[in-house]
Amino acid sequence: MTTTAPLKTRDRDTILQALAAGVVPRTGLAHIQVGRAGEVGALVRDIDRIADGGSAVRFVIGEYGAGKTFFLNLVRLIALERKCVTIHADLAPDRRIHATAGQARGLYAEAVRNLATRTKPDGGALATVVEKFITECVRDSEERGTAVEAAIDARLAALQVHVGGYDYAAVLKAYWRGSETDDAGLTGAALRWLRGEYSTKTEARQALGVRNIIDDGDVYDSLKLLAAFVRLAGYAGLVVVFDEMVNLYKLQSAQARNQNFEQILRIVNDGLQGSASGIGFVFGGTPEFLMDSRRGLYSYEALQSRLMENAFAGQGLIDLSGPVVRLQSLTPEDLLVLLANIRNVFSQGDPARHLVPDEALPLFMTHCNKRIGEAYFRTPRNTIKAFVQLLAVLEQNPGQGWSELIGGVDVANDAEGARDHEVADEATDDGLATLRL
Repeated sequence: MTTTAPLKTRDRDTILQALAAGVVPRTGLAHIQVGRAGEVGALVRDIDRIADGGSAVRFVIGEYGAGKTFFLNLVRLIALERKCVTIHADLAPDRRIHATAGQARGLYAEAVRNLATRTKPDGGALATVVEKFITECVRDSEERGTAVEAAIDARLAALQVHVGGYDYAAVLKAYWRGSETDDAGLTGAALRWLRGEYSTKTEARQALGVRNIIDDGDVYDSLKLLAAFVRLAGYAGLVVVFDEMVNLYKLQSAQARNQNFEQILRIVNDGLQGSASGIGFVFGGTPEFLMDSRRGLYSYEALQSRLMENAFAGQGLIDLSGPVVRLQSLTPEDLLVLLANIRNVFSQGDPARHLVPDEALPLFMTHCNKRIGEAYFRTPRNTIKAFVQLLAVLEQNPGQGWSELIGGVDVANDAEGARDHEVADEATDDGLATLRL
């Protein structure tokens, strides 16, 4: 139960700090990943299809604390290893898929700021992708004896069929002119346009000479355009990861929810029919976001018919061919392996430096079971957090015995899910919580 891959001190500290805070680490996931081989395999097949010019759409559904964010981050890392470009963002009250007051553009801007490649997995790789594309265009112009701008136009000719394709070419040519003249303002303006950070057409026209901007109504079309561009830049495809989709479920306005669901329906139709190319979407949400007949995706009849799960899958049978992937709960055996992996992270792979022996792991799990029941492995976030904190105390207090501490570890049920359910239950379609006569 030990991790064989080397673990750097920086990655060790990053993993432990994140787990101690109850959040998912951005790096080193391979050192703690356990279980869910079927789900991971299904997403890997999706990524391979995207890299082959196809499309995919998945809804990763799981309870709060069940490991959705961890799973989504793992999918992103796999996509990077498959030479795809990834973008990701969490939905929030000011970031939606559809809006009219800048919230959709805000989601796009946040996602593109997090654009990552294999060489820059932490995000901020938009400039790297653009530079790679421009470098290829310069090489083409030298070989053919043509102007660089003509080479850019020739390479981007395929984008003209997309909404906004002409403006894309104009912005990239402006970026090249700025890089040639060391005009940081011009290159910065081009990257700002590509990130969707211009709020008015007038400002964009003054800076770049283009007539349009990426706005609320263009987000999905702009994502398809970005996917086509990264493929022209030499990457395999684009994987879009949107987490915290439950924020759409929380919207009080039925009209706002339905408008967002209409955009999701466009994405689902394109992904399932193969109309899109080289792009995949992975949405993370709770069962309520999917199945609630009043506020969830199932409240929109067209989505319910497309996302309804296989009626034959149940009683231990699974079907991972549909767009919905339900994260199966970790088993106690999986959690035992996970705790051993965390212990191994603390010791950086050296069994001689383990802070607790093997017999401490089942004793800790038994203690958690007594405190919160089966939730200790079904939604293990707080269990993992408590275990990391236990090991942190033992590491900093070498004389302390582990057996005395385990019985005093406080493990609570995950309150985040219950709190969000209360918010959703209190909100109604017209914004009134109660009505008394």
